[in-house]
Amino acid sequence: MATPNYGYEKRQKELAKKRKKEEKLRAKADRKLGISSPGLAPDDPETDVASLEHDPPTVPETPTKNG
Repeated sequence: MATPNYGYEKRQKELAKKRKKEEKLRAKADRKLGISSPGLAPDDPETDVASLEHDPPTVPETPTKNG
C-alpha cells in the first residue's frame, strides 16, 4: 500500500488558503473602489443603490374627505 504524501496535502491546503485570502482582498478592494458586484446590474432600478439614493421612493397620495 502506498503511503500518504502529507507534504502534498499540506501544500494544497496552503494554496487554497492563499487563493481564498487573495479573493477576499480583491473583493474588499473592489468594494472600496465602488465597483458593483457581479450579481447587481448597474442600470437596473431594482438593484441600483445609487439610483435609490438620488430618487427617493414616491409615496402615493392619501385621499382626503374633501376630494
